[in-house]
Amino acid sequence: MPTYRLILFDIDGTLISTGGAGVKAFAQTFADLFNLPEATAQTRFDGRTDFGLIREIFTAQDIEPTEENIVRFQNGYLERLQTYLPTGQHEPLPGVRQFIAHCQNHPSTPTLALLTGNHPKGAELKLRHYHLWEQFEFGAFGGDSTDRNEIARHALTEGQTRLPNLQPDEILIIGDTDRDITCAQSIGADSLAVATGPYTEAELTQHKPTHTVPNLKGLSLDSLK
Repeated sequence: MPTYRLILFDIDGTLISTGGAGVKAFAQTFADLFNLPEATAQTRFDGRTDFGLIREIFTAQDIEPTEENIVRFQNGYLERLQTYLPTGQHEPLPGVRQFIAHCQNHPSTPTLALLTGNHPKGAELKLRHYHLWEQFEFGAFGGDSTDRNEIARHALTEGQTRLPNLQPDEILIIGDTDRDITCAQSIGADSLAVATGPYTEAELTQHKPTHTVPNLKGLSLDSLK
């Protein structure tokens, strides 16, 4: 098995749990700015992209997904996210800080980056709250596409720009949902499924990730070879 030269991390449910800050900010924005207090009541957020969710809810509520409406929503969401973040947890999920430090000190020195459905600024706000933002060299975000597989392709392209001759099987994508596993498979990358989100190890294993763990606590890169 080749050495991992690029490790891409999902955010929500993988690195952090915000106590639902993002979901609450989404709901509050629709209520305050579009008079839709129940807009997100039936919506599943896990593994989705912010851009895709906005367009889906606009369409379901017969609101034109114009650039003006999308920007209005995004600005309102980011404002409310900053209000809700301090009310949640203040530490990353188990083992996250230790695993990041382990990767940074490993002889293979992999590049650490983000692959997330979050809006870029939303990702930054969340990770700055947990003092993690500076640990990652670049990111592919939910503002790039409604399709997580397409976001993975953005990450692959950026990775190959930064790391000469980077091959897909030298990439590890870490996430907590089936969509993280699927997007890794779509670009030929390996996946590490962590059961720190809404799915159990058994449920994640059904989607055939390369590796599955309960959390990142005590994990080493050498154990993944």
